[in-house]
Amino acid sequence: MKAAVLHKLGEAPKYEDFPDPVLQNANQVLITVKAASVKNLDKGRASGSHYASYKSLPVVVGIDGVGVLEDGTRVYATGITGMIAEKALINKNAYTVLPYNLDDITAAALPNAIMGAALAIKYRAEIKPGDTVLINGATGVTGQTAIQIAKYYGARYVIATGRNPESLNLLLHLGADEIVSLKEEESVIISRLKELHRFNPINAVIDYTWGRPAELILSALKGEGLHSLANRVRFVTVGSMAGEHIQLSSGFLRSSPIEILGSGFGSIAQDVMERLPKEILPEMLQLAADGKLKIETVTVPLLDVETAWNENIPAGKRLVITI
Repeated sequence: MKAAVLHKLGEAPKYEDFPDPVLQNANQVLITVKAASVKNLDKGRASGSHYASYKSLPVVVGIDGVGVLEDGTRVYATGITGMIAEKALINKNAYTVLPYNLDDITAAALPNAIMGAALAIKYRAEIKPGDTVLINGATGVTGQTAIQIAKYYGARYVIATGRNPESLNLLLHLGADEIVSLKEEESVIISRLKELHRFNPINAVIDYTWGRPAELILSALKGEGLHSLANRVRFVTVGSMAGEHIQLSSGFLRSSPIEILGSGFGSIAQDVMERLPKEILPEMLQLAADGKLKIETVTVPLLDVETAWNENIPAGKRLVITI
């Protein structure tokens, strides 16, 4: 079969022949892949910078994708073998059947963003109808998805932050009620967030940057100790595009009604993860099929995967390899 094959960490995968995957047990099924997205996780594993980087080479890359089972059923699944290939193995008990009216490219592009948004919003931040939510780092694919999902789950007011001015303005069309540029002076950012918090008390922050932007937001939400009447804020970190570390004092947490949590595979309850392919993803993908959840994509055929791998994809768009 043809596949995107990685020979050395740090290099781009190459389009070439690779042995067909072979079923190893009764829990595996073969899928004919139609499309697979390229995400930061895929690139991180291939570069050697991610804790789950590949240990044995050569290997077919690609975490997940969309394809067809032997009986013709169209599904999304995480691969047991690499998914940027003509064929792959998946777990027969852990795939999601796609809505009939959802195209392969959108179906391949959305699930990772859904996981990074829906799990954080509903199961970590536990937002309720009427809440105000701040999405930090909202100009990326997952941030844009988070705005739409927050509204779907009942958020009354959504504040979005980001650095790209053009992308920030587009967020207003996805459901954001306010936008705040992270390219402003820090004092201006803090002042603006304090003002927004005063008139629309923030219930949850979904953070995709960590680092200095997270410090600025926390500073804006800081309580006043004994005299604080502020509402509780759940600050959920999902990514660390601006750095892995922040400065945070013990006194800050003691004086503020703020809870800091993470959202990722290690922090999500097992029962929620078990419901992901059968309940959460189908619901969100049906939204996309109905035109209520949008994502922009850049599509490239498998033949050109090596060139596309290192291209700069515009902010807010997902690279999808078609097969």
